[in-house]
Amino acid sequence: MGGDKGPLITIPAAIKAVEYLPHLNLILCGDQDVITKHLETHNSASHPQLSIFHCSESVSMDEKPAIALRTKKDSSMRKMLDLVSDGQADACVSAGNTGALFATAHFVLKTIPGVERPALISALPTNEDGRNVFMLDLGANVFCDASVLYQFAIMGAVLAEEVDGISNPRVALLNMGEEDIKGSDHIKLTGNLLKESQVVNYVGFVEGNDILTNKADVIVCDGFVGNVALKTCEGVARMLFKKLQLFLSKHVFARIVGKLLAPSIKKLFKSLNPDQYNGASLIGLRGIVVKSHGNANENAFFAAIMEAVKEVERQVPEKIQEKLEQSV
Repeated sequence: MGGDKGPLITIPAAIKAVEYLPHLNLILCGDQDVITKHLETHNSASHPQLSIFHCSESVSMDEKPAIALRTKKDSSMRKMLDLVSDGQADACVSAGNTGALFATAHFVLKTIPGVERPALISALPTNEDGRNVFMLDLGANVFCDASVLYQFAIMGAVLAEEVDGISNPRVALLNMGEEDIKGSDHIKLTGNLLKESQVVNYVGFVEGNDILTNKADVIVCDGFVGNVALKTCEGVARMLFKKLQLFLSKHVFARIVGKLLAPSIKKLFKSLNPDQYNGASLIGLRGIVVKSHGNANENAFFAAIMEAVKEVERQVPEKIQEKLEQSV
């Protein structure tokens, strides 16, 4: 029920997901009448891989997290998380209120032993074809001390290895310079902890202009910095798309060249399109929670569902716990 357009986006994305994966079963949490009408519109009201879990409430996009947690116990968001907690679902995906999802997920699912705070993590493209970089935290925690950032580094490395198959992923800290003397005290302390770690392949500090240059497979930062960096990258990507489209439409010679290069341009657009990287995982919990952008379209929400499937198949929470135990 969440996101800017709710079932208009989530329902067709769910149908696309179960048609793509015959072994996938989705439980649609929300108002049964509303969901049924949307399923009927897509001729999927009796789809064998889709079931409805009726919820009498929903969390609005501007609702305060504490109020949602205390008063919306029959909301689609709360019931979705309850299903994961009770073992009736293996993972959950939401495009709803980020703060409410974070607070409710933390309360319902609890953190993995050894994790102080869960973090939002997502993949971004790099300048090397086929290589992504995982970045965390992307907004769940505004400030993080050294011990929390160290835990983020371990969790991010596990996700990169399990989801993208990156062996011994390179982990870096986002900082205002690459030199050891640069940055705040807690960043320097985190760097020292990672240098001494036996379970993390730490490669040092990276600056903001190196986020997408394949200098690291995992980049660690606090939620304030990470959220600003993520939104900046997405904004620049969309601005470049619009600038190129405008250029190709205005000039005759550019239109001719554009037609010749159309296949290559489409491939480039596809590799940089933020929609395919939609789905930030709230890792560090005892269950899999994937957060989609609130303004996600059908393809972007589909990508978030696929991210949840990958994490289920690779047993990411269990792998994180194993790695944390090795670091003690």
